[in-house]
Amino acid sequence: MTDENVIDMNDRKQNDWKKYTKGGIFLVIILALLVTLLMNLFIVKEGEYKVVRQFGEVVRIVSEPGLTYKIPFIQSVTTLPKFQMVYDVEEAEINTKDKKRIIIDNYAVWRVEDPKKMIANTRTVENAEAKLEEFVYSALRAELGQLNYDEIINDEKSSRGSLNDRVTQKVNELISADNYGISVTDIRMKRTDLPEENEQSVFTRMISERESKAQEYLSMGDAEKNRIIANTDREVKELLAKAQADAEIIRGEGEGEAARVYNNTFAQDGEFYSLYRTLESYKRTIDGETVIILPADSPYARMLMGYTE
Repeated sequence: MTDENVIDMNDRKQNDWKKYTKGGIFLVIILALLVTLLMNLFIVKEGEYKVVRQFGEVVRIVSEPGLTYKIPFIQSVTTLPKFQMVYDVEEAEINTKDKKRIIIDNYAVWRVEDPKKMIANTRTVENAEAKLEEFVYSALRAELGQLNYDEIINDEKSSRGSLNDRVTQKVNELISADNYGISVTDIRMKRTDLPEENEQSVFTRMISERESKAQEYLSMGDAEKNRIIANTDREVKELLAKAQADAEIIRGEGEGEAARVYNNTFAQDGEFYSLYRTLESYKRTIDGETVIILPADSPYARMLMGYTE
């Protein structure tokens, strides 16, 4: 092989190497562009907001589900929940209107309404929940401070409406006034309890109040019983007096009628009437111990001895 042939072969090899090198570099660039493009595409799911930031500042909020993009290297994406969330509010000790200390345990159902406002004022979901807890405690303290303990326990009978609804409305007003970009759907009281150091004294006072109330009911019952007995006795006396008066009237009328009958009867035979009156007087005046001394020739003695002539 001549020197010229060797030189030609080396040139061809160098040309082929350059050609392969350029093709590889182009392929790498294409792959890098594809990877970069894919890395800067993101999916927005149902129930979430995508927050696009540029150098830390919010430049775009994506709320509709689908595929979208961000500018490589200078933009970043974070996620905020769009659905309703439940936050268990820390237990709080409240003083009621009647100066009783109670422990209130609540939960709040809330959601992010305006992500941009929420980020501007609270930065994170955790900070938003902390702020929500402050508002709930403030609203509860204001509302429960106007109610007695019994009204809180029996809230469904309160003429002022539901305590939970009033607290929810108050918290939303506080949130809206400060533009926190969130809203509360519902606040519910899970449990109402007394501090441990107060439980026994409250129970003792409740027992005493119930015993006092029971004694009051017993006294009222005794008073009502005595009133009924007095009224009944009075009515009985009135009925007896009226019956006695009616009996006296009837007896007088009967005696008068009897006297009239006697008079009419005895008027027909004067001697028989005289004899009858005499015998009646003897019946009233003579008993088993009476001793009568009569002349033997007296009409009465002769009658007793059987002499009729």
